[in-house]
Amino acid sequence: MPTSVAEETALLGTVTSDSMDDIELKNIQLQFPSSRRLSGDGACAEIRVRTDRGDIMVAVHGDRNKPAIVTYHDLGLNYVSSFQAFFSFVDMRALLENFCVYHVNAPGQEEGAPSLPDDYVYPTMDELANQINYVLGHFGIKTFIGFGVGAGANILARYAVAHPQKVDALALINCTSTQAGWIEWGYQKMNSRYLRSRGMTQGVLDYLMWHHFGRGTDARNHDLVQVYRLYFSRNVNPTNLSLLIDSYVRRSDLNIARDGNTLKVPVLNITGSDSPHVDDTVTFNGRLDPTNSTWMKISDCGMVLEEQPGKVSEAFRLFLQGEGYGSDLIAPLSPTKITLFRRKSFEERAQAQKRQCRLSPVIRITENPISEAVVC
Repeated sequence: MPTSVAEETALLGTVTSDSMDDIELKNIQLQFPSSRRLSGDGACAEIRVRTDRGDIMVAVHGDRNKPAIVTYHDLGLNYVSSFQAFFSFVDMRALLENFCVYHVNAPGQEEGAPSLPDDYVYPTMDELANQINYVLGHFGIKTFIGFGVGAGANILARYAVAHPQKVDALALINCTSTQAGWIEWGYQKMNSRYLRSRGMTQGVLDYLMWHHFGRGTDARNHDLVQVYRLYFSRNVNPTNLSLLIDSYVRRSDLNIARDGNTLKVPVLNITGSDSPHVDDTVTFNGRLDPTNSTWMKISDCGMVLEEQPGKVSEAFRLFLQGEGYGSDLIAPLSPTKITLFRRKSFEERAQAQKRQCRLSPVIRITENPISEAVVC
């Protein structure tokens, strides 16, 4: 017998079989992961704001006496499906202790919105931007930090061009600064027609998934893709979405240029490496003042707020510190405070699991009761 085999046999002979005969694992609970739902959690106060083009819904989270952050969502989304997960991310919770967030929803895009009347004329992109004035007036906001995605980023940038004195800074994701090209115009007009006549068809659904995630998302995060596929197919009002798409596809150029009239406010320009809008953000970056703008491409993602919230929150935190918010808000922006928030979040989850385990049965694991192995 070879030496190595003999040594293994000797070692196995020293192990007592009784020690492994009976193992008790107490308080073990078998669980299936709960599926994520893109619905409001009641943390925001939803308030109707009257504008010159009808009422819009604004969701407010935080102390209104604190500095304001105004968000605007992308096509097919609203404040819940676009921002809830990101602003609930532990690092963002630490940062936003000293801010108040105002989530603006485009007309008819909020959760559970009824179909807009047949004679309703949907606002243009410039008119959607002008509605922000009514939001500021309703809540008494003098200046704000803008945080927008896609179509919402274009609306906030459009507002900053017209009212630079009311905007402190902009964090824009997948922002387009030009008018729609022929290919985009054709696809979007077809999507709008199908949404009005047939509802959420497979073609429209595929286009929305491409618009938000780009290509190859199933390989990166299959579960996240399924969540948004289900959301688009069940929770979006197709008639209202078609009106917003029509408005977005008819958008005008922002008419800004690096060597001429450009955005006067600091801009954090973000995109994902797998996003279909990378070239749009590059074009937008080329029209901004390089002294007060930053272009950032985050790797391995298309929908950056969902796929890379940690990197976006870190970039946003540093961006705010660069604009002077770190001096008087140093506590929520410090790494120590962020660590405490992470610990608190972990403890909350641990307490919830402990409460569940009190009622869990004891699972006893024993060795195979069949005395002899049977090979069939």
